[in-house]
Amino acid sequence: MKVTKAQVEANRAHIVETACTLFRERGYDGVGVAELMATAGLTHGGFYRHFGSKAELMAEAAACGVAKTKSQMDGVDMTDFFRHYLSREHRDDRGGGCTLAALSGDAARQSDAIKATFAAGLENLLSDLQGAEDGRSAEALRHARARAINNVAHALGALVLSRACPDDSPLADEILESCRSANVDSR
Repeated sequence: MKVTKAQVEANRAHIVETACTLFRERGYDGVGVAELMATAGLTHGGFYRHFGSKAELMAEAAACGVAKTKSQMDGVDMTDFFRHYLSREHRDDRGGGCTLAALSGDAARQSDAIKATFAAGLENLLSDLQGAEDGRSAEALRHARARAINNVAHALGALVLSRACPDDSPLADEILESCRSANVDSR
């Protein structure tokens, strides 16, 4: 039976979504192609009809995940962002949480294409956080960018450190609370 072009596109999107979740949960090396395709409900052999390599899928899944993170920030003020981002709920949702926090360490050991995907996603996120230029001076724009970088680095670092602790560790919660308070109270 011939598969329609629309079904091929839907299957590809489903594979990317599945990979996005699995990669965030277990990292790039923690997920094999056979397991990924089985989880997506498709055959292992079909993978290479959609992607030239696992690295190609990794880059697409990273772009998908970063876009999801960015879309969750649309219209959210920074106080609410920090309250959610540095919550235990977000910390424990590895598969549905922030791609940058889940995979930046893995991406650092990957190809330049995957690093470029992360850099582009990070640039988009920083651009949103620093806001429109609105005729601000060059100095004001540099300050806004520096603040955006600081906010992202602080939030990502706190989430990564908290996840590195045992789930029931008081330190895991203390890291989140301390960084959340510092960012929410400083607004």
